[in-house]
Amino acid sequence: MSKDDKKNSPSKSHGRLSIAASVKPRELMTALPRLANAFAVKVVTLFPEAFPGLLGESLMGKALKDGLWSLETIDLRPFGEGKHRNVDNTPAGGGAGMVLRADIVGKALEQAAAGTPKDARAWPVIYLSPRGKPLTQAMAAEFSEAEGMTLLCGRFEGVDERVIEHFNIQEVSIGDFVLTGGEIAAQALIDCTVRLIPRVLGNQNSIEDESFSNGLLEHPQYTRPTTWHHRDIPEILLSGHHAKIADWQQAQAERLTKERRPDLWRAYCEKHGRDTDEDQEL
Repeated sequence: MSKDDKKNSPSKSHGRLSIAASVKPRELMTALPRLANAFAVKVVTLFPEAFPGLLGESLMGKALKDGLWSLETIDLRPFGEGKHRNVDNTPAGGGAGMVLRADIVGKALEQAAAGTPKDARAWPVIYLSPRGKPLTQAMAAEFSEAEGMTLLCGRFEGVDERVIEHFNIQEVSIGDFVLTGGEIAAQALIDCTVRLIPRVLGNQNSIEDESFSNGLLEHPQYTRPTTWHHRDIPEILLSGHHAKIADWQQAQAERLTKERRPDLWRAYCEKHGRDTDEDQEL
């Protein structure tokens, strides 16, 4: 190999693709169309290769390919300092673990903010955190009305508090448990938000009967075969009497909610002027 060949060849490669640090955001599925006013998602993460993950499959993946929404990752590592692109440091005041630095994360968020509205309602910036406000269907519906959103995925012991304050970041939790990082939580939030965008699921009417959409858990679902392991589909569902089927489904939804989610049941009864201890004829 000549000196010129060595000069022009990548030092590390997978086939013909060179690997190099870059602060330029990576827009996934870049060869695909993006429709005007399509919902846009930006993710700041140490693991951009984790995306789109399952978001690239099934109906969500098809919607991504069709340009109904877009996904862009911003790799946090290139913003790091030193030979090893360090992005964290020890906690002030002592303690175990490491904390993502404010100056490093801030640069990545500034990059993500380029070209986005400053109004948090039009473009929320969200940090996935177990101490955040619990994610709900209503919250996802509110996010889906925005132009897009930026998600910050934490790692280690979390993010310097000053970043959260400076960028007026909303903290959102997907449950009372701790993950090793925010990427899985970010994908969950993206999924439950983007699926509410018109045309993503194809049949928008299916959303109206889902759990939490009307304050109740969803009623049981059945399909053929009519009998399986000596268990039959409830006769009412095969009757063709749509009004009675609707009543049965409502009663089942109320029963399940009362049994499994007393908190939702109390809120539903308060909203509809119902007695939480009433017994429904099922």
